[in-house]
Amino acid sequence: MTLALSGAVWPGGDAAVIQNGLVLVGDDGLVGYVGPARETDGARVVTGAWIGPGIVDAHVHLAFGTPEQMLAGGVVAVRDLGAPAADARRWRDPVGPPVVAVAGPLLTGPGGYPSRSWGAGGFAAFVDSPDRARAIVRDLAADGVDLVKVALEPNGGAVPSLAEVRAVTDAAHAHGLAVTAHALTEEMVLRALDGGVDELCHTPAGRLSAAAVERVATAGVPVVSTIETLGGAGPANARALHEAGVRLVYGTDLGNGGTRPGVDERELARLAEAGLGPLGALRAATEGAANVAGFAGLTGRLRAGERAYVVILDADPLADLQAWRRPLSTVIGSVISHHLPPGRSTE
Repeated sequence: MTLALSGAVWPGGDAAVIQNGLVLVGDDGLVGYVGPARETDGARVVTGAWIGPGIVDAHVHLAFGTPEQMLAGGVVAVRDLGAPAADARRWRDPVGPPVVAVAGPLLTGPGGYPSRSWGAGGFAAFVDSPDRARAIVRDLAADGVDLVKVALEPNGGAVPSLAEVRAVTDAAHAHGLAVTAHALTEEMVLRALDGGVDELCHTPAGRLSAAAVERVATAGVPVVSTIETLGGAGPANARALHEAGVRLVYGTDLGNGGTRPGVDERELARLAEAGLGPLGALRAATEGAANVAGFAGLTGRLRAGERAYVVILDADPLADLQAWRRPLSTVIGSVISHHLPPGRSTE
């Protein structure tokens, strides 16, 4: 049966909100119509105050929150950026709900981050030479990962050399995979860029010079926010990166202290404060994050002919960020999931 989602509809991107809007989703899971309300011809009607593209979290660790918890919190797709291989294989789901892309273990130096702390149980793969780097990437590609992550964290132990980072990126690219980098200081950001990485999976917490910000902008790599989680100089760096034209996308780094599964309205607020504004922050968490490496078929918009990835809220999130704490329903394909307190109905 066709789903008819009724309420104020934001199609995503730079489109205006359709105040009395309708989204039709067919049995095939594709959006059939987005526009003003009209007759629904016997469709199952689900109402809400606000309907829009579901949130995409570009940086999570599902060892600390399940896919089901993310979905119940209004998140339709996530990238797990560091997990033991067996867990990554179990979570990976390019269809969903929710969509889960994985990187598998982090590539790090011998005994390096995070193997001596939260990642002691198989979260790291050790790189001690360019040849070893290429071999690990080959094995990860055979294991079906969606991207590769390299950890450049000197506070956690040994760090891959520039030659090793370059070997990682060359091997990943040869297998059709992008590389994201954990790099929190200017020195490590520059090493990541010199090594040819495709993305920074954190806004660095160490203060970046104007020259380093310009390097990131010139490289054209997107930066995943995680501002609320890491703090430090992150807010100032995020603003400087945004002003330089760097694409900031939403990510929470779920698993750190203070994080929780689902949409984190605090991270959206941080992005808004960095100069994106509330709508820009929402776009960074929908079309921005949907278009990072590792996802296929996500656009972060509601458009006829595309697979449905929709969230239904009880208030406009641009006026009330707390609406993300209480999503009513999510729709992925033809599957609708209700997230309501007992005794409350969307019908």
